[in-house]
Order: sequence, then structure tokens, then C-alpha cells
Amino acid sequence: MRLTKYTDLALRAVMRLAVVDDGELLTTREISEAMRVPYTHMAKAIAHLQHLGVVEARRGRNGGLTLTGTGRNTGVGSLVRDLEGGREAVTCEGDVPCPLAGGCQLRRALREAQDAFYASLDQLVVNDLVTSTTGPVLLSLGGPRD
Repeated sequence: MRLTKYTDLALRAVMRLAVVDDGELLTTREISEAMRVPYTHMAKAIAHLQHLGVVEARRGRNGGLTLTGTGRNTGVGSLVRDLEGGREAVTCEGDVPCPLAGGCQLRRALREAQDAFYASLDQLVVNDLVTSTTGPVLLSLGGPRD
């Protein structure tokens, strides 16, 4: 299964925020620069993460982003489902419906594979993604403002 670039950006932002020390805040710009992605793309992903309650934004001179307690313990499978919007791997309907739709087993097989993919991600929480060697790499990508 292939995730959208949008989901990839959101997951990278969450992982970066997961390794920040308590009380330290990052800005969307800092995260976008560290991840080498356009600010506007990252801003959209951050806004969605805020809506999901995974990220909290604090305004003002000393403002920035922080991962919420819920965000740290959010299941990765659930987060990916929310970010991907529940799309199926293949669609049979549309302007020109697939002529095989009535008797094809592919859609069911791909749905089962997709369910297995999410089930494997359901066993992880965000904090699991930043243990071991990943945490130091994320920290080397840029820190909070001085």
C-alpha cells in the first residue's frame, strides 16, 4: 500500500514533535525546513493534525507547536486512516465503472490487504516511531528557536 505525500508529511511532523523536550515548541516553518518540504504543504498537514487533537498550537511571540498527550499515544493505524480519509486501494465506480465490478475478486482481496496493513500499524503508537535510532536523527534535523 502506498500512502499519500500528505500523510507522509503529517507523520514526519508528528515524529519530529514527539522528540522535542517538554516545554519546547517548534513552528510549522521550522518543521517544514527540517523536513525539506514546502511550508504551505506542511501548514495544511499541521492544521489537520490540530483538528484531530494530535497537535496543539500556541500563539504569540513564544508560541509554537507541541504534540498533545493524546497525540503521543495515538495509534499509528488510526492516525493514518484519518489522514488518508478512508479511501479504498481501488475503486470500481466512477464516470466509467469497471466492467468487472460484478464478478471481480480483486477489490475484496485489496480491501483485505489494506485491512492487514492498518492492523499492523494499529500495534504502534506515535511514541513507538521515535525510539532507538530514529529519535537522535529527528533531533539532528533542527531544534527549537533560541
